[in-house]
This record gives sequence, structure tokens and C-alpha cells, in this order.
Amino acid sequence: MSHTTDLSINLATIRAQCDLRAACEACARHGIAWVAPWRDQLAATGLAEAARILAGNGLKATGLCRGGMFTTAPDALDDNRRAIDEAAAIGATHLVLVVGGLPAGSRDLAAARRRVADGLAALLPYARAAGMPLAIEPLHPMYAPDRACVNTLAQALDLCDALGDGVGVVLDTYHLWWDPELWPQIARAGRDGRILAHHISDFLVPTRDLLNDRGMMGDGVIDFPAFRRAVAAAGFGGPQEVEIFSTEWAQKPGEAVIATCIERFNSVC
Repeated sequence: MSHTTDLSINLATIRAQCDLRAACEACARHGIAWVAPWRDQLAATGLAEAARILAGNGLKATGLCRGGMFTTAPDALDDNRRAIDEAAAIGATHLVLVVGGLPAGSRDLAAARRRVADGLAALLPYARAAGMPLAIEPLHPMYAPDRACVNTLAQALDLCDALGDGVGVVLDTYHLWWDPELWPQIARAGRDGRILAHHISDFLVPTRDLLNDRGMMGDGVIDFPAFRRAVAAAGFGGPQEVEIFSTEWAQKPGEAVIATCIERFNSVC
């Protein structure tokens, strides 16, 4: 009997095969209780209808993907406020933030990080008023130029310390497995109550595409049991969320991808 109560499917994993309704129905058929939709999926379906689809399939949202982009989006604050409203409308546990990389033409990484801190500080009162935690996701350094200039868990936690309540972190195996300070920083995140999500996918060798070649758990180099032990020891009791951007897995039937996620979660993670 497969164990799925501690498993969430980020709907990017089956985005190519399924719209929001089909993805939710497929997850429900496989006994999945948690999903993480994306904002474009909500927009395509309609926010109210998306909330009905989730509820009608007995699904809860581990998070909404995504807000952020404080360094590059001209209307970042307004867009992030809309994202908070959308996350609240579907009952998401948090809003995932990919903070943004270098502005066009810039080489000043320190300035980009200051801009992220300023953007978070400006957004946080609105998030607090809505009761929506903000989850900073540090991304692998290869994404620093264009997607996220916050690249280590320590950097993300330093931001949390500066900002106070209402903000935490996403622990994503793909982005953090390499960090030599990973284990003590996970413990720090747990002590401070900052862990809002735990995303899982594997890092392939070779990685052929930095954006769309994530691996299914067990196909790469990440030590998932060690990661899970550290997260559990830090006090996080939420589900692990499979988030796989992969051209290869996008070519397989959605039902088969979900079944493989469940099998690998039980056998590898």
C-alpha cells in the first residue's frame, strides 16, 4: 500500500499533460491530499473555480507558486499583493517567493540583494494582514543572474531574521543539496520556526538543461533520507512536495508521472 499522506504534487510536475482540473482529479485518484498550483493555472481556470476544484477533490494547497521577482518586475509590489490574495482564496499554506536576479544591464549583486530585502519589507505588512506567510526560496547559484540572487539557506534566514514574523523559507533539495552549511542551517531554520515547505527533486549528472532537466528522486546524486532526517529533526511535519521541471517527464502520461512520484517517495525518500 503506497503512503501518500506526507506527499504533495507541485502541479508544474504534470503541467504539460494536465490542466488544473485534470491534474487535481488525477492526484485525488492516486490518494494525494496536497497539491501546489501555479498562478497561471489559477488564471486559466478562474480563481473561484480553481478553489472549487481543489475543494471538490478533497485537496489542500501546500503553497502557491509564485510571487517575488522584486528586482525585475516593474509592478512587483502590486503583483505580489495580488499573489497573496490568490493564495488566500485557495487556502494555501504560504506563498512561494522566487526573489529575482540581476536587473537588466546590472552586475551589482549586492544591490540586487538589497532591493530584494526592501521589496520584502514593503510587502510584509500586506501579507501579515492577510494571514499569508511568505516563503523565500533560495535557488541554486546558477540561477543568481536571472531568477534569484538569494542562493543559500543562510542568506534566506538572514532575511527572515531582519524581517521578523510572517516570513520563512522553502527547503528545496534541488537548490540546496550542495551547500556545505546545509545541515546546521536547516537546524537553525527549525529552531526559529522558519520552515514553510520542503520541495523534492533530484540533481542529475549530467544536467543537460539548467531549467528543465530535474530528476525524479533516485535518478541523481541527492541523499534524500539524510535530507528528510534533517528536516524532521528541525521539527517540520508538513508534506514533501515533488516539483520536477523536466522535458523528459513532460513527455510521459500524467498518471504515470504521479504513480512514479509516489513509488519513489516511498522507496527513495
